[in-house]
Amino acid sequence: MKTLKYCLAASILAFSAAAAQSGEIAVIVKTTSSNFWQNVNKGATAAIEAQSEHTMTFDGPAAESAIADQVNLVENAINRGVSGIVLAPSDPEALVPAVKRAYESGIPVVIVDSGLADSAKGTYQSFLSTDNCAAGEEVAKRMIEEAGTEGKVAVMSYVAGVGSEIGRVGCFTDYLKANSKLEIVGPYYSQSQMANALNQTTDVLSANPDLVGIFGANEPTAVGMGRAIVQAGKAGELVALGFDGNGDLQQFVKDGVLEAIAVQGSFAMGEKGVKAVIDIMNGETVEDFINTGVVMVDAENIESDEAKNVLY
Repeated sequence: MKTLKYCLAASILAFSAAAAQSGEIAVIVKTTSSNFWQNVNKGATAAIEAQSEHTMTFDGPAAESAIADQVNLVENAINRGVSGIVLAPSDPEALVPAVKRAYESGIPVVIVDSGLADSAKGTYQSFLSTDNCAAGEEVAKRMIEEAGTEGKVAVMSYVAGVGSEIGRVGCFTDYLKANSKLEIVGPYYSQSQMANALNQTTDVLSANPDLVGIFGANEPTAVGMGRAIVQAGKAGELVALGFDGNGDLQQFVKDGVLEAIAVQGSFAMGEKGVKAVIDIMNGETVEDFINTGVVMVDAENIESDEAKNVLY
């Protein structure tokens, strides 16, 4: 399969003269309103600044749920003949036609963070992501360590059906079910809106005063969850685990609101994603899957070099 993909990448180079003339690499993420994606931007910028042959644009819709807007951004990039695309798809199915059109137009595409449906195989050249299933299991292990094996655990998720959510939340819940008697409450979907997560968590805490744990599965969701816990006076009364590592989440860890946060290599997604596109355009081989990793950050290691390399 790798050989096939490398051949596809080579064929793209052979008929992408028009696209290559622009020199532009379009980085299109799920939303520009999140610190996580801004950190991806920083990584992509670092990769562009390390060379001089290409420029970069960074864009995304106002919200992760604005899937049609993201499709339009990809279509616009194709229409203006970019050299390559780094894409974090908000929906595994809806972005497939646009990615196929990019391939047919001779534009290499590297997918980051969330995967596309199987029908898109062969139309993009590499996938860079946290192994979200493994990350979800790591969070589940920490939940069992801190909360025990019995009681209720609420799951505050973000957008149903997104590739990262399927792996992260699915494997979290599957691990708990297989290794404990913990009862899952939810999942609840915030649509990656902090205010939604705050309101949902407030309701969940009120309806389930006996919760032993709660998991906020991405940045805006975990921030809203943390704020709801503080407002409800529940800090330290249940095991709260978050995902991603912006300033708000770091402060929640330092204040004891969150026990730990699982932090992705968001900078690495942007940097390695752009580098992968450049490698493809230069005729070099890239791996089918590049794992950008996750680090569990808590009060004990938050000042360590390992944590500082992923926090943002």
